[in-house]
Amino acid sequence: MNPSGTAANGSIIATASGGTGPYTYSLNNGAFQSSGQFVNLTAGSYTLIAKSSNGCSGTKSFTLTSSVPCTGVTITITPTITGTTPCVNASGLIAVSASGGAAPYTYNLNNGTYQSSSTFQGLNNGTYQLGVKDANGCTATLTGVSVTSRTEGPKFTAVKALIQANCVTCHNATNASGGVNLSTDCSIVSGKDRIKARAVDGNPSPMPSSGLLPAAERQKITDWINAGGRVID
Repeated sequence: MNPSGTAANGSIIATASGGTGPYTYSLNNGAFQSSGQFVNLTAGSYTLIAKSSNGCSGTKSFTLTSSVPCTGVTITITPTITGTTPCVNASGLIAVSASGGAAPYTYNLNNGTYQSSSTFQGLNNGTYQLGVKDANGCTATLTGVSVTSRTEGPKFTAVKALIQANCVTCHNATNASGGVNLSTDCSIVSGKDRIKARAVDGNPSPMPSSGLLPAAERQKITDWINAGGRVID
């Protein structure tokens, strides 16, 4: 017997010997036929019977497998995106999950080398293409996966409002008193230690110069720094 096939068009060609011909053939207990060829078969288990002209028979069972394992396979790619943290370079991340194929899967980013890890990190803002390959070599791609900046956190937003109201007049791109510019998000983040020293501790002198902020406002700065001192906190 010579089985070969794909998902919906497999074929079997059977040849019998050892008895008296001519032979007839039956597949899965179907009607006997003079030809040993059976066509339009799907992958699966089959039993073939060959019968001689004297009524003697022989049986053979086998599994017909697909010669094109990716036919009918649809791999679904699901990304989970962690956006970039403003003022932190290459801080984005994409975690990939796949289903619909045969595990284990491998993964690539922008047509790069496939890897066993399903996580891509150290990414900047941009649009990416994800690729997945299953254990049988079946592949799928997902385009237009966007990594964008994460939004401002509430603690940073509160501190930014304090800085803009009390400090930016003297600390901006045009008038950077003491060489300090606090007019941008990243300058606030990079200057958080100085902000705490001056605006919370009054060391070596208070900021703003008119005197320390009220305790509740100083606490906002402390809470933000304790949370991580980032734009997203």
